[in-house]
Amino acid sequence: MTETPQLAHSATRRHPRAAAARLACLAALPWLLSPASALAGNEEEDLAQVFGDQALVSIATGARQPLSRAPGVASVITAADIEAMGATDLDEVLESVPGLHVARSSQGYSPVYVVRGVNLGFNPQVLVLINGIPLTTVYAGNRGNLWGGYPIENIARVEVLRGPGSALYGADAVAGVINIITKTAQDIDGTRLGARTGTFHTHDGWAQYGGQWGPIDVASYVRVGSTDGTNNLVEADAQTGFDRLLGTHASLAPGRLNTGRDVIDGQLDLNYENWRWRFGLRDRDNVGSAQGIASALDPRGSSRNQSLSSDLSYNNEHIAPDWAMSAQLSALHYSERSDLFLFPAGANLGGVFTDGMIGNPYKWERHHRLGATATYSGWLKHRVRFGLGMHSAELYKIRETRNMNIDFTPIGAGSLSDVIDVSDTWPFIRPHSRQVRYAYAQDEWQLVPDWTLTAGLRHDRYSDFGDTTNPRLALVWDAAYNLTAKFMAGSAFRPPSFTEMFAVNNPVANGNPNLKAEKTRTVEAALSWQASPAWQLGANVYHFRMDDIIQLVSFVYQNTGSLTGNGLELESAWTLNSAVRLSGNYSYQYTVDSATEHDAGNAPHHQIYARLDWRLPRNWSLHTQVNWVSDQTRVLADTRPALKGYNTIDVTLRTPSDKKGWGATFSVRNLLNADVREPFAYDATPGRPFISLPNDYPMPGRSFYVQASYRF
Repeated sequence: MTETPQLAHSATRRHPRAAAARLACLAALPWLLSPASALAGNEEEDLAQVFGDQALVSIATGARQPLSRAPGVASVITAADIEAMGATDLDEVLESVPGLHVARSSQGYSPVYVVRGVNLGFNPQVLVLINGIPLTTVYAGNRGNLWGGYPIENIARVEVLRGPGSALYGADAVAGVINIITKTAQDIDGTRLGARTGTFHTHDGWAQYGGQWGPIDVASYVRVGSTDGTNNLVEADAQTGFDRLLGTHASLAPGRLNTGRDVIDGQLDLNYENWRWRFGLRDRDNVGSAQGIASALDPRGSSRNQSLSSDLSYNNEHIAPDWAMSAQLSALHYSERSDLFLFPAGANLGGVFTDGMIGNPYKWERHHRLGATATYSGWLKHRVRFGLGMHSAELYKIRETRNMNIDFTPIGAGSLSDVIDVSDTWPFIRPHSRQVRYAYAQDEWQLVPDWTLTAGLRHDRYSDFGDTTNPRLALVWDAAYNLTAKFMAGSAFRPPSFTEMFAVNNPVANGNPNLKAEKTRTVEAALSWQASPAWQLGANVYHFRMDDIIQLVSFVYQNTGSLTGNGLELESAWTLNSAVRLSGNYSYQYTVDSATEHDAGNAPHHQIYARLDWRLPRNWSLHTQVNWVSDQTRVLADTRPALKGYNTIDVTLRTPSDKKGWGATFSVRNLLNADVREPFAYDATPGRPFISLPNDYPMPGRSFYVQASYRF
């Protein structure tokens, strides 16, 4: 079943002003107090090992540069930051980024990265990269509907660009870009073995090696794990609604979420002089269907997702006088295989299904990318970057078996023995392919000693829906030795996915081959102030408009609707002394459906994140973080009250992992066992006059983790 994106909001709005004010004061504490003194150089190096060094970023221009001067609003999360958070998965890491909130999708409980209030469909508006290479699948336009988590042990840093990035990265960089940079041989520097166990019967083990084989730098990583997943109670589901409507008694609710999975991750990284080759594996097996693919509890359904990737790159910073060049060839093979019970035994949707409604979609994709960039710095006060490339995407094979007809009536008795192969007769989609060619140019021009203008333009040509051109402009002013101001504008696009263009044989969601790309235009202004060597402050405001949004209208995907959004983001980090650092951020967004002039819904207006890092004697450190999320209003057609906000506290006690010998981490997440829920998108239709999950998505309660590692 397909989730219907909605843009309208509830007329009811609640503002927890008192709680927001108290927590805002906590997050803004470093803004209000002046630090006592600067730190000595050796203390800064020690603190970087404990708290992380975020000085440089490459996501804004493709070249490393100081974060404060990057022509974009960006955040950097280092490996030390990740350890300090006690995080076990990428989703927990990203919750610390201002303006980014992690919600949930109806497809497999997958994460939805809501950046600046944009929560539409299956999250194709955020581009996720690994070492600069997109993870995007062409079927759904996102990272795949069986994400199954991303491990953190092999992450060197995560760079997040908030706002448009299509002028540099192309498709899907609408609300933001997330680049995961993995560890090299120098980052690992030796051999490390680790294991973790915790709540929900979670067990992980991993091994890392970083060293040299003759002239070749070698980095390798393998991780194997399993978890039962959070088993929160679902009080009512879609079948509950049908039971009330039709007088049946088939629902398995109240019942538990099915979020277990087995995982294997691996990476090999070989570097010789200017050449680098990487191979990656992501395997997610026995993936539970969470609340059910049709929002009806499915304790029997399971899926498998496998991703194999390889890339070869060449990088030469001095290929000729004043010239630098890089080139990259990459391949990705992605598959999803699902065996699902859409509705339980006894469900009656035009006929009784004795063993439940069964649908088993399989799909296979392959992607090939080739790109090259050249940078010329021989012109006075200019650094010019040129790039071109191509991308071939194929949904080259599908398979589907089921025990239901196109109109959802049962085949035969609707039993297991009635399952038939419909791959060649009426499948959910047929194989398709897409070719993309692109070229871009970017100029970083130092107008005068304190002013730098970055201008860029990218043109993409798609074989299936046409061309799109996206510019960017950023003016950076070093107003003082410790104060930088930025003024930015740009556009971005999101191409329609194959589901949106070519889905067939589904009475509730049909493709439209005439779709156009979604477009967004954004203007931003930002300030970065180094108040003292120990105190950093940042602030930015933005406005965007998104047009031609793709959503279902009368069960067919159409370009319709638009959003406008405004927001504010504040950040601060204060190193009180060699043992204590306080950091945090506050974000506000208000996104409106332009057609109704009401809140777009399903995203928090206010978020506060605060973290205290405290270095203890005997090389131990204590880290506490608070994450406060305000109420979330509903879409206009959803009459439920606004989803209540929540506050979580996480505590981590650890020893450093960058030294030889044993390391240990003890962490508690959601210490106070807060009732955390994320919004289930409104999905009532004429054939389903009720909301499938009226009590939304329940999130994990209190959980404990113990980790041990040994470094040789």
